[in-house]
This record gives sequence, structure tokens and C-alpha cells, in this order.
Amino acid sequence: MENSNKDNQQSISVTSDEPNGETQKTHITTIQDGECTYHIIGTAHVSEASRLEVAQAIERIKPDKVCIELCQERYDSFYDEDRWKKLDIFEVIKKGKFLYLLANLAISAYQRKMGAKLGVKPGAELIGAAEEAQKHGAEIVLIDRNIHVTLKRVWANLGFFTKCELLSTIVSSMLFNDKDSKDDTSKEIENLKDEANLSTMMDSFAEALPQIHKPLIDERDQYLVSKMRACGGKNVVAVVGAGHVAGMKRYFDADIDTETLDRLPKPGILWTVVKWLIPLVVVGGIGWGVYQQGFDSLEKLLVAWILPNSVFCFLSAILAWAKPLTILAAIVVSPITSTTPVIGAGIVLGLLEAWLRKPTVADCEALPNVHSLRDFYKNAFTHVLIVCVLTTFGSACGAWFGIGWLIKILGFDG
Repeated sequence: MENSNKDNQQSISVTSDEPNGETQKTHITTIQDGECTYHIIGTAHVSEASRLEVAQAIERIKPDKVCIELCQERYDSFYDEDRWKKLDIFEVIKKGKFLYLLANLAISAYQRKMGAKLGVKPGAELIGAAEEAQKHGAEIVLIDRNIHVTLKRVWANLGFFTKCELLSTIVSSMLFNDKDSKDDTSKEIENLKDEANLSTMMDSFAEALPQIHKPLIDERDQYLVSKMRACGGKNVVAVVGAGHVAGMKRYFDADIDTETLDRLPKPGILWTVVKWLIPLVVVGGIGWGVYQQGFDSLEKLLVAWILPNSVFCFLSAILAWAKPLTILAAIVVSPITSTTPVIGAGIVLGLLEAWLRKPTVADCEALPNVHSLRDFYKNAFTHVLIVCVLTTFGSACGAWFGIGWLIKILGFDG
């Protein structure tokens, strides 16, 4: 929806001379809506310049409300030093949340690595905004959607292989970003806050990965601006990632249903059907082959199903550096779990690996110190998650290869 309030929006680019002779550039979008004035500050979450900019803007504007791009859970996590102790690896695996959690940890690790390189804690400008609000007597308003709702809506939009591709991209970024110098990285981050550069990047992102862009960016643009407008302030500062500013301007006058945006996605019918269809196809195909070709073909059909399942899962367990017992178990587990929709190979092997490795509270507490792929393998907790993800992927590849082999034997390949 086009914004009918364009005349009341002003993008401000202020250049101020600092006492040390350096020039600081700030970017603030001001929107006047009747008696209410909204100052939206676009920031980079691993930028010291953004932290300083936010502090100076709040001191200068003296708002009655400071809206922050955080949900209550993320806000609390900055102060809850014991949150990692509450993670139960067995519950994570049994509920099938290992891929989701590993991706979340990988993103956090990447942000921490960037923050360490630039000398700033990820999200420092957001917490800084809260502290400045308290200092100047302004009310803090958390306007972001719950992080778990956002990630689950993103996750629901992705297919299995897209999830793996996204995870591998994050891991690759963790591995190969060391070549950039601190100065070069800092300049790139600050350049991304410029509206022209950011607009081009966001357009490319939306075009390349629309299934991620919608729940991660577009829906949150709507959520953030809706909550900002509902905060009840007359002179409001909103501190958000620079990538959200354009969307918040676009949706400022839109009628937004935040209850719909807060709704958790329902399990996809197609995925449920596929989970049951694959075992039926495999069992039915073997039965049909025996009926058409006789019992002499049973051994050939079983080999076509069992061998690729076992080999792919076995190799993926080795790649995950799983315990020897888990690697051997993969040979047996994958062909069996691939014929049932109830439980996957990654869950069974992950539970076995967790029992063998026995991640401790200390391993959970060390999760904030996991920055690189090597760290993921060294930490017992994240190592178990790697085993879960890779054996799930290996078993799935083996199942599809096995189905193709069965189809060829049955003569359905034309």
C-alpha cells in the first residue's frame, strides 16, 4: 500500500563535526502524524557508530517513548546470563528442533564474530537505547515480534534443501570472512546504512529469497510500525535495523492485523502427505516387485533400498565426526526410519550421540563463545546438533536415491 502521508515524512541526513575533528553522519526519518512525531533511526546491529548515534539522538530529541526492535524474550536474554543452562539437548532433538536451533546458533555466532572484529557487542545500540531512555525518563516500548514466531514462520516457508542451503551459507560466511580487515568490514557495514545502497541490497534479497524476505523483513516492517504507532507517545524515537526503515515508511498508514502476523504456521499438508507417501511407495514398490518378478527379486529390491540409505547416512555420520557407535548405528537406523513417517534417522542418531557425548551445563554455558565451525565441533552440545542435521540430510539423500533405484528395477523409469 502506498503511503498517503508522504508529505509528512522527512528523511534527515545530518552531518555533525565532532570535537576530535571526525565527521559523523546520522540517518533519521521523521514522520509527523497529527500531534505525534516519530523519529525512526536506522542502525546496523554490529556498529559502534550506530550505538553512538542512538545515544546522541535520544539526548537531543528527548522523547517520551523509545521504541526498540526487540521482543520481550530477546530483551530479557541480554540480561539473563543463565538462559543457556535451561537448554535440554534431549528435548530439542525429540521435538525435531535441532536444525532450527543450529541455524539460530550459527546466525548468532556469525553476529558475535562480526561484533568481536568491530569491537562492539551485537545489538549494543538496542540495549544502549534502553539505557538512554531510562536515563532521560522515557518509557521503553519493545515493538518487535517474538523471535520464535518469526523464526518459525521463516522456517515454515523453506523446503528441506533450502534450509540446508541457508545453513551452509551461514557456515561458509563464518569460515571465510576472516580475510576482511576490521576497517574494510566497518566501512561496508556503515555503507549499508545509506538508503541507496540498502534499497538495492534489500531488493536483491527479496528477489533471490522471497520465502525468507516476507516473514523475516516484510512482515516485521508491518509489525514494527504498527506497534510503534500504538505506543501512545507524542514524541517517539524508534530504534530499528536500517533494513526496516523503508518498509516502515511504506506501511505507516496501512491497516495492519498484528494478530495474524503473530500466528504460528500450521504444519504443511503437502509435507504430511509426503512423509506418509514415501514409506507407502517403498513398501508397496517392493511388494509389487515380488508379485511381478517373484521372490527371487526380493534380495535385489531390498539391496536397492537398504544400501543407499545405509551408505549415505554412514558417510554423513563420518562427516559429522560422530562417535563410532553412532556411525555404525547409522547403517541400520537409516533404512528403518526412512520407511516410517513417525521418526527420522537424525532424531534416533542424535539421541544416541547425546547419550554418548553427555553435553554438560558447562557446554551450554559456553554457547556464547561458539564463533567458528571448529567451535561448533568442539562444543559437545552443538556437535550433537551437527550429527542430527547431517545424518538427517544423509538419510534423506539415501532415501531418494533408493527410490530411484527401486523405480529402475521395477521398470517404471521408461
